[in-house]
Amino acid sequence: MEYGPAKRKAARMVGRHSVRPAELPDNLTVEDEVRSYLELFCADTQPAELAALRRVAADWMERLAPLRPHLTGAVWRGTATRLSAVHLQLFCDDPKQAELLLLDRRIGYEVDSPTGGDGPYVLTVTSPCAELGEPVTVHLSVLDHDDLRGALKPDARGLSLRGDLAALRRLESRA
Repeated sequence: MEYGPAKRKAARMVGRHSVRPAELPDNLTVEDEVRSYLELFCADTQPAELAALRRVAADWMERLAPLRPHLTGAVWRGTATRLSAVHLQLFCDDPKQAELLLLDRRIGYEVDSPTGGDGPYVLTVTSPCAELGEPVTVHLSVLDHDDLRGALKPDARGLSLRGDLAALRRLESRA
């Protein structure tokens, strides 16, 4: 689950049905807690699962190279498990460019339009992953090429929120 919906669900579970965002922990605090949980309960499985998901991401980034893919989310940040989806952002000159590329390569996909017309639309594909023994969901957020300029801005700790294939390979080489 993404952090925003997870925080709201947690607030409801403790009986707080209307919570202001300022009353909730920030995403970096949540991420720190996720990392602590993974270290405590998943240390024997999570690193291999993360590596497998990053290989799936790298494969799709190579396949979609003309669309300037950038990995984001839990797979990029290192908090993914086998239950996580791969999130790629595609920076396209034309919004239909991504669909045309998938159609040309005979890759089946589903389209999820943003609610209310805000934000990117998302193409979802399923990718087999022999290492995990199950398919992996890959979400492709289609963004405007001009959005790439601000996309590499770091978070409050100076860490990038996304990275291209070269950056992903640097992460993999450190692991």
